[in-house]
Amino acid sequence: MDANEIEEEEFGFSRNYFLAKEVGSSRKKSARKLSEIDLVDEEELREVATNIEPKHEKEVNDLINRYKSLYSEWLFVLRCGFALLMYGFGSKKALIEDFATRSLTEYSVVVVNGYLQSINLKQVVITLAELLWDQLKLRQKTTSRNLSKSQQPFNPRSMDELLAFLDKPDLEDECFVCIVVHNIDGPGLRDSDSQHCLASIAACSHVRMVASIDHVNAPLLWDKKMVHTQFNWYWSHVPTFAPYKVEAMFFPFILAHGGTAQSVKTASIVLQSLTPNAQNVFKVLAEHQLAHSDEEGMPINNLYTTCRERFLVSSQVTLNSHLTEFKDHELIKTKRNSDGQDCLYIPLTNEALQKLIAEII
Repeated sequence: MDANEIEEEEFGFSRNYFLAKEVGSSRKKSARKLSEIDLVDEEELREVATNIEPKHEKEVNDLINRYKSLYSEWLFVLRCGFALLMYGFGSKKALIEDFATRSLTEYSVVVVNGYLQSINLKQVVITLAELLWDQLKLRQKTTSRNLSKSQQPFNPRSMDELLAFLDKPDLEDECFVCIVVHNIDGPGLRDSDSQHCLASIAACSHVRMVASIDHVNAPLLWDKKMVHTQFNWYWSHVPTFAPYKVEAMFFPFILAHGGTAQSVKTASIVLQSLTPNAQNVFKVLAEHQLAHSDEEGMPINNLYTTCRERFLVSSQVTLNSHLTEFKDHELIKTKRNSDGQDCLYIPLTNEALQKLIAEII
């Protein structure tokens, strides 16, 4: 190829490039918007997703059985003072809960669902302290040791005091409580404060942590000290290829409208996981909202009085613990009325609320 041919080829390429730019700029831009897309109802979309037939069931079952043979190793790792971190494609919720049910029977276990939108870590630490205290009292019956009665109650104690109790050096070495954190990289735990709090919990000598991660960038949440000194992770690669059915329940589909039926279904699943007393407290608030739909909500004092009259709570502290659970699961919200009182309300329509009450009765 001579110089003239090369020059003509380069000229032709340049000319075609600028012609394409001119044609592209002269085209009319589309006036369509994303909001004009005909979205599917979320309930319908979830139903279709639920009915998708699983594939390679035999291979997946063989894989899970292989992981189950590692239970004794994982328990040994926890007893050695490490924290277990499960990673890999697929939901690890069922696997971790099966491990806790089969292998952690000697210990008290607290489960934290990191896939929820908000989580009260202070309440988690209080629960851990109470369970450890109960274990120590149980062991006291079989030994001659005397425990100080000044440890209870734990509710008014600060976070530092609670962590100091969980890390107390003079307690029995083999006495510890376990905390299972599904999706430690979830939306409710992804901020720096929550991760540092979890690291402090895992660093306590009488706490053992089992957690799972699913986001590819999850390790970026931790610095070197948190990974090697506080969490002290033992990394375990356990791809399960299981669908994220429960975790996805709390996230809206991108191309779907959120319907009333889906809101009721989600709230019903959460309420069924709570105690009967908590369900009845929620029912009191729901019935008040239906009967007084023109009001801004139910004052907390009125709710406490009604619940006490029905023997659902014995103190304000008990009611507050129920309300904390409701707020963590976004079942209720708080707003101030015209009189300056804090009122509680359920962010559902009257129709959805009636369906929800019918489901939990």
